[in-house]
Amino acid sequence: MSLTKVRVMRSIIIMLLVFLGVLAARTAQASDQDQWKIWSKPGVHALMRHAIAPGTGDPAAFKLDDCSTQRNINDVGKAQARATGALIRDHGIKIDTILSSQWCRCLETAELLNLGPVIEEPSLNSFFRNPNTESRQTQQVLERLQKLPKDSKAILITHQVNITALTGIFPRSGEIILIKVTDDADITILSRLMPDT
Repeated sequence: MSLTKVRVMRSIIIMLLVFLGVLAARTAQASDQDQWKIWSKPGVHALMRHAIAPGTGDPAAFKLDDCSTQRNINDVGKAQARATGALIRDHGIKIDTILSSQWCRCLETAELLNLGPVIEEPSLNSFFRNPNTESRQTQQVLERLQKLPKDSKAILITHQVNITALTGIFPRSGEIILIKVTDDADITILSRLMPDT
């Protein structure tokens, strides 16, 4: 493929992502109270990007089992996660299942939410450094969600790339995307929620 064709394809992909972002933003026009009401309904799940962790990606020496080699949430991120968990509890949202990427910044976010026991879910791990696993992991997340009881609520703490692959949305740190899984194992985006922490 020529360099010109590659540039044209990249431009088309970028325009498509922008269009999907605008479409998702229109979906999320509900007021703050409406968003919490949406979340309170049975079968509504949440995708959450980990709390604030300065930087991008991970250091070259990254090791999954060693947090000191990773990009981690800072004090602001820790406060953000605690405050988000408190808001969820204050709004009476009962979470049945908490799934997290195995990256330390996600696990720490999940723990600091203080909503219940956290289950490590490898399909939520970042594929930022290895995009070859994107489609497989995205399919695994959809399958995992589809296996949950229809009226249950799960929160999935993961990374920007994973949420973008699932929804087309580029979330901010700590942002929550409310979703419902369709019968044909797809996702309907219901709303976006950026808790005012």
